[in-house]
Amino acid sequence: MLAALRRYADWLHLRWPAGTVEALPEVQEDGTTAVPGLFIAGDLGGTPLLKFALDSGAKLAQRVACESAGRATIAGRLDLVIVGGGVAGMAAALEVKRAGLRFEVLEAAQPFFTIVNFPKAKPIFTYPLAMTPSGSLQVRAEVKEELVEELDRQVRSAGIEVRSGRAERVERRGTDHLVVHLSDGEPIEAHAVIVAIGRSGDFRLLRVPGEELPKVYNRLHDPMEYAGRKAMVVGGGDSALEVAIALAQGGADVTLSYRRAEFARPKPENHARLQKLLSDPNAAIGIEHPSSERVATAMTAAMRAGRPAGRITLRMGTEVARIEADHVVLRGGEAAEERVPNDVVFPMLGREAPLAFFRRSGVPIAGEMTPARWAAMTAFLLFCTWLYDWKSGGFFTALWYRQKWFPVNLPDLLAATGGALAVASADPSTLLGTLAISASGPSFYVTLAYSLIVCSFGIARIRRRRTPYITVQTWTLMLVQVIPLFLLPELILPLMDQHHGISKGVADALFPAVDYGHGREFWRAYGFILAWPLNVYNIFTQEPLWAWIGIGFVQTCVIIPLGIWRFGKGFYCGWICSCGALAETLGDTHRHKMPHGPGWNRLNLAGQGVLGIAVIMLILRVVSWAWPGADPIDAVFDPWLKTPYKWIVDVFLAGVVGYGVYFWYSGRAWCRFFCPLAALMHIYARFSRFAIVPEKKKCISCTQCTTVCHMGIDVMSFANKGVPMQDPECVRCSACVHVCPTGVLQFGQVRGDGSLISVDSLMASP
Repeated sequence: MLAALRRYADWLHLRWPAGTVEALPEVQEDGTTAVPGLFIAGDLGGTPLLKFALDSGAKLAQRVACESAGRATIAGRLDLVIVGGGVAGMAAALEVKRAGLRFEVLEAAQPFFTIVNFPKAKPIFTYPLAMTPSGSLQVRAEVKEELVEELDRQVRSAGIEVRSGRAERVERRGTDHLVVHLSDGEPIEAHAVIVAIGRSGDFRLLRVPGEELPKVYNRLHDPMEYAGRKAMVVGGGDSALEVAIALAQGGADVTLSYRRAEFARPKPENHARLQKLLSDPNAAIGIEHPSSERVATAMTAAMRAGRPAGRITLRMGTEVARIEADHVVLRGGEAAEERVPNDVVFPMLGREAPLAFFRRSGVPIAGEMTPARWAAMTAFLLFCTWLYDWKSGGFFTALWYRQKWFPVNLPDLLAATGGALAVASADPSTLLGTLAISASGPSFYVTLAYSLIVCSFGIARIRRRRTPYITVQTWTLMLVQVIPLFLLPELILPLMDQHHGISKGVADALFPAVDYGHGREFWRAYGFILAWPLNVYNIFTQEPLWAWIGIGFVQTCVIIPLGIWRFGKGFYCGWICSCGALAETLGDTHRHKMPHGPGWNRLNLAGQGVLGIAVIMLILRVVSWAWPGADPIDAVFDPWLKTPYKWIVDVFLAGVVGYGVYFWYSGRAWCRFFCPLAALMHIYARFSRFAIVPEKKKCISCTQCTTVCHMGIDVMSFANKGVPMQDPECVRCSACVHVCPTGVLQFGQVRGDGSLISVDSLMASP
């Protein structure tokens, strides 16, 4: 049984890659941070491309120059300090130089350090080709050496001088005063600070001949890329061990070189994993939460794909003497020099991580939970607990009705006004009378607020993203939320019923009569949009509502499967569902907060458990309808099955948890982990033709597509291999397509063998 469940889980979802994302400081699109006056430019603030870095640095400098106009000069205080002498920092320097501001550029290593350390003759891709960055610093060269010379020439001609120094932190004093503290030297005071230190910090170098060869990398993106190749990992810390383990699990033949005779720095668990792999190369070892941000993908993807594992050979007490095209020469050990056959080298010697600098400076790290964030999330969860209890007929609903607090006393308040208003509000055939009845219940206000939020944040999303796909998708989500999910049950259907716009037969079949509210259960109209098993209440009735059973069958077993076959799971989740509507609008700027990695991917399967419970309940309900002696089922079904399902699944998981973690773990927590309809659609999606189609030659492995995926999909692992992305979790939100700086990704359809059928005509990439 367990083996069968494992095979099912692997077939359904766990076979897909599950990469992690690099932690980065929180920075807005305009470069601003939580610390007023402290800005971030370059790839830490967005995409690691030269033109984007130039553009961001120049625009921030222009902003500082504009804000400095008319400011009184203060002795000993500069207008701007630029931390980092890369392309973003130098672009900023040229702009403030032209503006006549007092500034200083700090650089810990050397100007353009990252580019200088590119491999010899490395081609330079200046994407987007048609983009001209702001400012006077421009790039046209297509090879590393020419680029360095081109940049140096422009900086020299502008008379930019660089001060050698390492910034330890930035301290804010007052409203217009920042202090840059240095590791060596007096602090520097300024009105503003632009941080342009790059994403990777300063990697420690081997400083040996051959280190500039293109086979030498400081970061591991995809272990499977090196399957069957001979890899050398240099170092003795967690980064080195994690990279070595990942490469071996991906099928590489790994040599781990460390200058000491034994490991002392790695965590015990990493050391234990290494020892287990040394004794059994096929051991199921995985590192789901790497210590190093230099390990940027799943450790167990290759193993789950059924690929043979590689092996690890230790070379303790050795150092790299030189790197050659097909060998690495080690010094030490038993032999004076040893030539080790080699295809790729990963020096993992440590680095000065920029994240520590930002933490010391008060800039939050995206997705990093601090005590203040835990407290805020707890408070919001408590608020959601009250809200969904109040909405769903719980303790607080009863309290409101018992005390006759607003809004449950709305009809009485309107009646007390007297005159025509009181008469109209008492007549359910009028718009005011219908509204008075609908608005006397808590759910009216929650749904109204929901609709207003979807519309207001939806318009903001359209203005922010500006692609045809986003525009059409967001308008569709807004209209579905407002018309069938709010106006139809709350106003349109009650008014139609009062004016005999619905035949009695149709009304009885769809909206049974009750002795409260509008006299009929118009709330069941949610079932037109919220299909089973997302909405179970039109199906799990004591007497079968055959109209809703027919509608539910067509929705769940015909329309949704066909839509998914053509358009993927996002046909429903990204374009129709109300949960998706809020996630794509209110949650648009929080999607990067979704946790990634293999452990979180396994939690995706929780939805299969909820789906299983819904299926069991359906079977029991059908048995109770068909079997005349099923009174025992009827006696326990509502109190012991349907009511607990409502409070645990619909109220707690979908409401309290789903919305309570919105601003800390993204808006798709319910959709990804617990939604039973999504769980069913994952099965359908395994037979879909939909895919996100990559153009491999354009991929620069920047990880932006993976970072913004609020379903936790490792999009980059598909893109940089040129493989169609068919992970069933995809909700077709277009964030990965939109954020890709080189236009790698498109929505499309593929055959079973991965060959392309077509790409979508509705453009999702800017």
